[in-house]
Amino acid sequence: MSFSLLRAFLRLSFLGAIVVVSGMLLWRHFDSGRPAPLPAVKPDPALSIAVAKVDAAFRASWSAAAVEPSPEADALTLARRLSLALTGAPPSLEEIRRLEALPEGADPVAAWLDHLFSDRRSADYLAERFARAFVGVETGPFLVYRRRRLVTWLADQIEVNRPYDEVVRDLVAAEGLWTTRPETNFLTVTVVEGGKEGPDEMKLAGRTARAFLGLSLDCMQCHDDMFGDRWKQADFHQLAAFFAPAELNLTGIHDDSKKSYETRYLGEKASVEVPPLVPYGRELMPRAGKPREQLAAWITHPGNTPFARAAVNRVWAVLFGKPLIDPVDNLPIEGPFPPGLEELAREFTVSGHDLRHLIRLIALSDPFRRASRSADPDKATTPEQEAAWAAFPLTPLRPEQVAGSVIQASTLPALDSDTHILQKLRRFGETRDFVKRYGDPGEEEFAGESGTIPQRLLLMNGKLVRERTEPNPIMNASTRLAKVAPSDETAVRAAFLASLTRHPEPAELGHFTGVLAGLKGKDRDEAFTDLCWTLINTTEFSWNR
Repeated sequence: MSFSLLRAFLRLSFLGAIVVVSGMLLWRHFDSGRPAPLPAVKPDPALSIAVAKVDAAFRASWSAAAVEPSPEADALTLARRLSLALTGAPPSLEEIRRLEALPEGADPVAAWLDHLFSDRRSADYLAERFARAFVGVETGPFLVYRRRRLVTWLADQIEVNRPYDEVVRDLVAAEGLWTTRPETNFLTVTVVEGGKEGPDEMKLAGRTARAFLGLSLDCMQCHDDMFGDRWKQADFHQLAAFFAPAELNLTGIHDDSKKSYETRYLGEKASVEVPPLVPYGRELMPRAGKPREQLAAWITHPGNTPFARAAVNRVWAVLFGKPLIDPVDNLPIEGPFPPGLEELAREFTVSGHDLRHLIRLIALSDPFRRASRSADPDKATTPEQEAAWAAFPLTPLRPEQVAGSVIQASTLPALDSDTHILQKLRRFGETRDFVKRYGDPGEEEFAGESGTIPQRLLLMNGKLVRERTEPNPIMNASTRLAKVAPSDETAVRAAFLASLTRHPEPAELGHFTGVLAGLKGKDRDEAFTDLCWTLINTTEFSWNR
């Protein structure tokens, strides 16, 4: 009996020590006293001039349409938007304290961008978003396709801020093994097991046009455009012909100059050999090089404006949750274009296709800074305001963003690149399982559909939310907040910041502090669990405001 009591005492002592140490580490989250400062932002006059040009285009359109812009969003809202867009999760309570410590007059957007760009998780998250456009979400042929290697390679390029045009040239002209040269997976994903040898030229032509030029030419495989557009069946197949020399063997992807491309056009009785020709701007095509090298150089040529427009439209969609032009991969080649697109494309090209410059440019612009609510609390923003980007559009979070929000809300420190590998593995597994049940939109990233009943039930009753909010002083923030916060008010404020990235309204604060008043021990833990569960199940939690 004495041994059993001793063992129980040691277990309780160990648990108590963990709670005490956690409390000491977490105390700084309740008093923003001296959090680690955010990186100093260096002034960039050229960027300021570029932002002014973009803002002028939007303000002129608002004035012409007699649309009143909504007020500017607060710093916490802007940080939440950026964190969700660039990492797939909202700011942690730890990060929020750093944001609140910014000196007066500092730009929260510029500071937060520097903070996020310094963390590998933003490169990892953006790489996955771009990979969906480049190779889709399918697993592909197992023996010759390694999607994870491609995503990691993309993340490496984004982390060092390699020019976007160089990345695209590598993808289109890639040669070698899909394991040692991950960029070749752009081609090997189209290999059909048991089908024709080598990559599929038509799949590559369609993907190249949509991902890199924002042109939807897939329907031209079988016929000329039936809606009076400029595209012909020949345009598609001449583009596909650039990929005909690519063949697959034991040493990977290589070009065979003897291979040609043939097809049978609609209405013709026999197949004909099709030369590799681009559908427009042939004067931009270099004369030397292999066919795919020539195509890659043409796609990324500074004079090929659709390349810059497509990149702008996709990055805009990542930051806002919806593209400037919808669908994201079907842009007009000759206009008309919405305000801001041409200015952004021009600045992106002048910057040398600097992806971080483009992200900064969009995030610092007037439309991104607008609130999603009107100045009058009794009046909602209008469809006209959202259509003109004079108010930030409300969009549902993507499945992995919902999962990331639940996981981060239950973990007060930032789950960043310095997080322990065990925590990362747990987050990866939880996110994968949640997304599988919630429903992955695949390549239809910007459909903008609101939550379904099964999705709401998953948040209410699912394993992830239950395990991440249940009483657990070691793993979950809900219990630690309940035990360590110096007051009920402080605990409630911390819960709102961790879950919704905002402070509670007076009525909300009064209600929840009233619920917690006088509770202790297990009753307090359970009440705080209910509070955190309630915040996660609010509509606000699953939408980007």
